[in-house]
Amino acid sequence: MSEPEFSARGVRIERWPRSLTRAGQVLIQDGRLALLTSYGKVIDSAPLRAVRAAKPWFAGRGSTVATVNGTRYRLTMGQRGHRPDATALARRFLETVSRARRSAS
Repeated sequence: MSEPEFSARGVRIERWPRSLTRAGQVLIQDGRLALLTSYGKVIDSAPLRAVRAAKPWFAGRGSTVATVNGTRYRLTMGQRGHRPDATALARRFLETVSRARRSAS
């Protein structure tokens, strides 16, 4: 198993209209995106070519929206004291997904 291309802990993961976890993890490794609970249980997972990610106008600081297997999730980075620069972390997540989708096509 290789090193993760992107990893963030303390991520609030929401599936409208409810929160799934306030301290989850987003992991991109070996061409897959995985959304995990704080206990490591997989919420959702998919190959990066099947994932869409964007920063919509309504998303707050450090927030992005990812569509995984047809389900939209709002990801808010930097929750619970993890990683103070949430905006930079969200930007890096979007760049990683975009770069992986470009290289897959």
